[in-house]
Amino acid sequence: MEVRRTVPVKLDVADSDADLLHETIAEFLWASNYVVDHAWRGEYKTTSKAQLQRETYTKVRSQTRLQANLVQNARNKAADAIQSVVARWKRGDYAGRPHFSAPTLVYDKRCATFNDDHATLSTVEGRITADYILPNERRTTPHSAYLFNDDYEVTGAELHYRDGEFYLHIRTKADVEAEMSDEGNDGHSTVLGVDLGIENTAVTSTGRFWSGSELNHWHREFEKRRGSLQQRGTRAAHETIQSVGHTETGRYEQFLHTVSKGLVAEAVENDCRIIAFENLTGIRERMPRAKKFHAWAFRRLFEYVSYKAEVEGISVEQVNPQYTSQRCSKCGFTHRGNRPSSNGQDVFECLKCGYSLHADYNAAKNIGLKHLRSTQKSSDGGAPVGVRLNRGTLNVSGEYSPASDGQNGSPRESPRL
Repeated sequence: MEVRRTVPVKLDVADSDADLLHETIAEFLWASNYVVDHAWRGEYKTTSKAQLQRETYTKVRSQTRLQANLVQNARNKAADAIQSVVARWKRGDYAGRPHFSAPTLVYDKRCATFNDDHATLSTVEGRITADYILPNERRTTPHSAYLFNDDYEVTGAELHYRDGEFYLHIRTKADVEAEMSDEGNDGHSTVLGVDLGIENTAVTSTGRFWSGSELNHWHREFEKRRGSLQQRGTRAAHETIQSVGHTETGRYEQFLHTVSKGLVAEAVENDCRIIAFENLTGIRERMPRAKKFHAWAFRRLFEYVSYKAEVEGISVEQVNPQYTSQRCSKCGFTHRGNRPSSNGQDVFECLKCGYSLHADYNAAKNIGLKHLRSTQKSSDGGAPVGVRLNRGTLNVSGEYSPASDGQNGSPRESPRL
């Protein structure tokens, strides 16, 4: 059985080479979107990679400067996205036509070479060399555990550009025996549950709250400003709308970066090796007041936490959110009446045992517990041992174990962001 790990590595790239990477990313995204548009024609969507290769390869090659293998990777990226959409349709979920805009580029070993301290990457004008910026400390990191571990084979990478820097997310794989030997004898981990919402962007099972008031405030303000500019209808107003859009996105991303750093820091502080989120598929349908903006913010937050957590050797997972808002995290009684709409959706009161707490805090504990139970194995299987709370843990049976000082804390409000 194979295990796979991804190691993010920051790159040191010369200015001239950075320009080539930007050009290559732009043409790669064009190629991916061209394949999507081609596959989307007609009533039935084309999902076959072989068919898409036959029908789009020549056109993409003639319209771009991409190397043949990068053209194939763009086709694969498009086909995977379309297959995902069709799978959601079969489940009865809504999904629209994919469109790629995030500055990313997929490499495999045919168009990139991965060394101990640098990588050579194909661009629209030959290959460039990008040096790795690695941790100075000689401690256990994902780099030493996977990238420089002979048991792990590098299979490819995805280039990302964010916050003015290039990062290479290098993919590795190994057999399960090698993985188990690296993790020690017990292999046990603790889970940090995270609930996402509108009033509170994120709440953890340790009782840490990140208020969504600032995020929602700026969203309302930018919507008003865009509406006012659209009414003018002038070219200057249109250009200003574009400028406002960049400012808006930057402000949101800064907020989400802050929250993601806090979530990873909370996991590190509480010795959690897993961060569990609810599955984001269909989240707008589950949150009646959620807008498209909120779904975007939740996905972006998940992405930020994922790559920040990887650096700390923390896994980020998603669980089925069913009943996490209706289940009592103390006694397990599940009923819609535990969270009636009349209480403003912020207080959970169990109809059976009377347990009362903030509804989002209750859901975060249930999300952690749900992941714990879904991965529970035999004693030698390396399963997580508990859900981390403010003071203590929940085991797989939902039994509370206090911290060593015996004190049970209460939810903590994070400083306003």
